[in-house]
This record gives sequence, structure tokens and C-alpha cells, in this order.
Amino acid sequence: MLLRIARPALLLALLFLCMPVWAQSGALPQRTPIASVSSLDLKPPVQAIPSQSADSNAGVASTRIDKADTAWTLLGAALVLLMTPGLAFFYGGLTRSKNVMSTFMMSFVAMGIVSIQWMLFGYSLAFGTDIHGIIGDPMQYFGLRGVGAEPRQDIGQTIPQTAFMIFQMAFAVITPALISGAVVERIKFGAYCLFILLWSTFVYDPLVHMVWGGGWLAQRGVLDFAGGTVVETASGVSALVMALMLGKRRGLGSEELRPHNLPMVLIGAGILWFGWFGFNAGSTLAVNSLAAQTFINTHIAGAAAALVWMLIEWVRFKKPSALGFASGAIAGLVAITPACGFVDTIGAVAIGAGAAFISFYAILLKSKLDRYDDSLDVFAVHGCAGMFGLLATGLFANALINPAITHGLNAQAGILANGHSIGQLGTQLLAVAVTASLAIVLTLVTGKIAGVLTGGLRATADEEENGLDVTEHGEAGYSTDAAGTAAYAVH
Repeated sequence: MLLRIARPALLLALLFLCMPVWAQSGALPQRTPIASVSSLDLKPPVQAIPSQSADSNAGVASTRIDKADTAWTLLGAALVLLMTPGLAFFYGGLTRSKNVMSTFMMSFVAMGIVSIQWMLFGYSLAFGTDIHGIIGDPMQYFGLRGVGAEPRQDIGQTIPQTAFMIFQMAFAVITPALISGAVVERIKFGAYCLFILLWSTFVYDPLVHMVWGGGWLAQRGVLDFAGGTVVETASGVSALVMALMLGKRRGLGSEELRPHNLPMVLIGAGILWFGWFGFNAGSTLAVNSLAAQTFINTHIAGAAAALVWMLIEWVRFKKPSALGFASGAIAGLVAITPACGFVDTIGAVAIGAGAAFISFYAILLKSKLDRYDDSLDVFAVHGCAGMFGLLATGLFANALINPAITHGLNAQAGILANGHSIGQLGTQLLAVAVTASLAIVLTLVTGKIAGVLTGGLRATADEEENGLDVTEHGEAGYSTDAAGTAAYAVH
């Protein structure tokens, strides 16, 4: 029985990994460019570069607002905002029932705190006038002063700056919420609220400026189409730091800590998968052929990773799990995020398949080492897959897919695509190192500050034992979870 399962599983995995080599050797049909430089709207929020619009006349870029591009960007913002409730479902189902509302609140409260922070000064820190390649002018757009109907001349010239701002706000909201998966069931809610405010200000906003706002990493040609650095690597590494700072959950290793609601997890995974099209394809900021290719790459990478993870479980454990399929899909979607607008579909398959292997075995290694309690494996699925996706972008970035790689982004094509050196891989490695280093140091600092100002990061032993739903919020996710506690707030 095992051989009947293992043989097709291994063959399929080998097929995924060999496809890029076949494509390079000519065994697969060669791709033609999606569009020429002159006809392609090059407006990803990757680096601040002048747009080359199809509406340009005699070499002068048009500043006319394009209704379709604006609608696409606003739809993308809505889809990315929807991902935060989707994350709440995904994380909530993975916890014990006595902590489900606490886990939901960690995602939802980010929609409140980070949205106001972004409106007041976060957007200005990220996209204001450059200060030494590290941060934007905090007062330039304070309170969204000067953010109106006119387009930004440095990033996208066919959408209002207001549309660009709200699109980027959606990214800012979900990123600190991702960290919550590593600290659920034991962090105090007040400490968490202060932490995500500090983290967004001192970690997320500077990284956004360095990568997408024309800062230091952008100037060195780092390729990150939709958030491999600022979202995935930063949140994944920060999650590991916070897990180490908080320590393990009470009862880990001696009590049953299984997910309490797997259908909820699958609903969350489905919402996240759906929202990821706004996350990645929306990052083109335009309705064009690159948006279509990015959409395809996003879906294919998620599908490939989900299948590979399922097959690994089938071989190792003889039973493919729904949780494994969902986890694989998320890992693939994470990994394709930095590469989605730069690679072809075969590259997307390879990146998705590779992410499944890396994240799966990162989780096994965590269990074997038993040194930290990353409750919901944020580091393995977001951190490891995100770093892999960034490096893989340096291998598979294809100038036939996105001519901006070599015409405006100060970058090079990947050696496994149509490049001639491994130079871009080195640039991507620099991005991983800088992002991880900043995340480690500044998460330690912001976490310590949050703990000091709130009397400690961690809930008491009694609060953990009784569940944070009741002790932190005065409510329970299910009316039977706590004797005498209704499923609504107790005043």
C-alpha cells in the first residue's frame, strides 16, 4: 500500500522540481514576452519608479486617472482587508476553544490600531520623502495631509494617491496580525495592542520605505513584488522572537493542544487564498497583462504547494490531512508573494513546491528541537517560505514576464530564467539578511517596551488555565466553554 502511494507522490514531486530545468534546456516551449516595455504599465509598489503608461504620448507620461486601474486597486484593497478576518478564522480554529475569541480579537484589533496609525503617520513614514534611505518624512503626509485625488508621480500615474494609500494600508493591517499566531493563548491583550503599534511604527514602516518607498534596498535592486520582505519575512522572524520571549504555553507536551475546529481553519484558508489575488495581482496597480500573469502565478503556486504537502503527509503518515493541505497552500502563497510579478508559471510551480518542502520540514525540526513554542508555526510557514520565495525570485525572475526587471528596477534576471549571472540571487540574499536582522533587533526592543509599559507580556498562570476568552475579554466563543459565562461580554 505504501509503495502504491509513495511512487506517484515522489514522481509528482520530482516533476514539479524538474520543470524549471526542462524549461531552461528547451524541453518545454519558450515563453514570449507578455508585453513590450513601451506597452506595459510598470506600476507595482515594488520600488518607486516612474510609470510607463500605455496612455503616454510622445514619451511624456500621462497623469490622467484611469477608472479601470483605480477600480482594480480599490478591489485589491478590499480583498487584502478581507484577508485579516480570514486570518482570524484560520488562527482561531487552530487554538483551543477557550482561546478562540482572544485569537480572533488579535486579528480584528489590528484593523483598528494599525489603520489609525497608518492614517496619522504610518503612510508618511513609509512613502514620505526619503531620509537617508531608511525612513520617509513623518510629517509630509501626517493625517493624510496632501493625499488626494492626484496620482503619485513616483509610483503610479493612473490612480489617485488615496487609492494607493488605502491599498497599502491593507498590507500594514495584516502584517502584525500574522505575528499573533506565535503568541496566542498566553499574551496579554493590552501588551499585544501596544506591541503591534510599536512594531508597525519601528519595524514595518521603515522596511516598507526601504523596499517600496525608494529606500536603501530598492536602490540596490531588490525584487519584492508584493511583500516577501516587509510582510512575510519580517512577520515570520518577529513571530519567532516573540515566541522565544514569551516562553512555551502551559501544558505543552503534557496536555492535548489540538486545533478545536478544523472546518473553521479551512474556511480561513479559503478566504486567505481568495484574498491573496488582491494581495499579489492587485499590486500591479493596473489592469494589464502583468496583472493576469500575477493572478495565475499566485493560484498555481498555492495549488502546487498544497498538493506537495499533501503528498508528503501521504508518504510519511499514510493519511493526507485537510490541515496539511491548507498549510501547504498558505506556504505556497507566501513564497510566491515576492516573485509573483517576475516569474513565469513554471517558476511559480517550482516556488510553490519548494515552499511546501521547506515549511513542512521546518515544522518537523521545531518539534524535534523542542526549544520554542511558535504556537501556530508562523515562522515555518511565513518566515521560512517567505525567505525561500525571496531567494527563488533571484533564480527565476524573468525579464520576458516583466521587462521592468532590467528597465527601471536596477535589477537582473534570474540565472534559471534568462539571466547570465547569479548577481540577483546575492541581492535577494542581502534583502533577507537585512530584513531578518532588523526584525530580530527591533522586535526585541518593541517587545521589551510593550512588556515594561503593561506590566509584562504574559498572562498569569490562572488566566491561561481558564482561557483568555473569559479572563481577557469577559466572553466565550461557545456558551458551554465556561460555566456561568454567556457567549457575550460580561459587564
